[in-house]
Amino acid sequence: MKTGKKTGIFFFILFAAVVFSRGEADTVLAAEAALGAQSVQNGQAVIDYSNAAGGYVTAEYTGGVGKVKAQVAGPGGTYTYNLTPGVRATFPLSEGNGTYKVTVLENVSDSRYAMVLSCSFQAVLGSEFAPFLCPNQYVDYGGAASTLAKAVELAGSVDGVMGKVEKIYDFVVGNLTYDTGKAANVKSGYLPVLDSVLSSKKGICFDYAALMAGMLRSQGIPCKLIVGYAGTAYHAWISVWTEEEGWVDGVIYFDGKSWHRMDPTFASANGSSESILEYIGNGSNYSKKYQY
Repeated sequence: MKTGKKTGIFFFILFAAVVFSRGEADTVLAAEAALGAQSVQNGQAVIDYSNAAGGYVTAEYTGGVGKVKAQVAGPGGTYTYNLTPGVRATFPLSEGNGTYKVTVLENVSDSRYAMVLSCSFQAVLGSEFAPFLCPNQYVDYGGAASTLAKAVELAGSVDGVMGKVEKIYDFVVGNLTYDTGKAANVKSGYLPVLDSVLSSKKGICFDYAALMAGMLRSQGIPCKLIVGYAGTAYHAWISVWTEEEGWVDGVIYFDGKSWHRMDPTFASANGSSESILEYIGNGSNYSKKYQY
């Protein structure tokens, strides 16, 4: 997925949520600390699928090429990610149960890549929500101490999923401003650093989405970060699940009693104007491509 162009890519957010215990979220974080028994490696890469039941796989490139990618091919399609050499990255098993093939590729010339390491495995998730609770490359809250602390401050003592979502949503909308300069110059492969977004109080739409998703997941509320199209533009939003409604679509904001489609970026930048909310609230404007 390309996360930015010089024209700036807007990232939308749509919510749905379900509570998981903090203990389960902490277990997910702890599980990333070491390689598991179900892993393959050679002199250039490592792929670890020991935590497939937890909804994710990790990969690391240890060779000498600067441009590297990882592909995760699952039951519903193939996801392509950038890999930073020497950095272990976490990728969600977004398509649920089924057969997955994970491949690490290094650049050989121009846009051509060669396989370095690959493995296939059968994933049986412990929960259908598992991939959307753990940290991953796009929602990397695992080491974001300030973000985790802010989530506790905002929602730690709030009862119920709806109350927690409302507190975190209102904070992001009320405190972040859209960084037009960054949007105009952001490069493909950009990944948000959540604590940096939080401290600067500004960012592009991807920053808004990742910060809010990270806060929610850290509170035991799984949510999907979905990438697709809003009209003809490439966007991302968040889909949320509740016990009462299942996966919630077609909402703008949560007013304390009912769901409406939410877009934190536009709500913040445009003061929740009626025209913006009307556009965001029209589900026909949205077409899902990937979910993380």
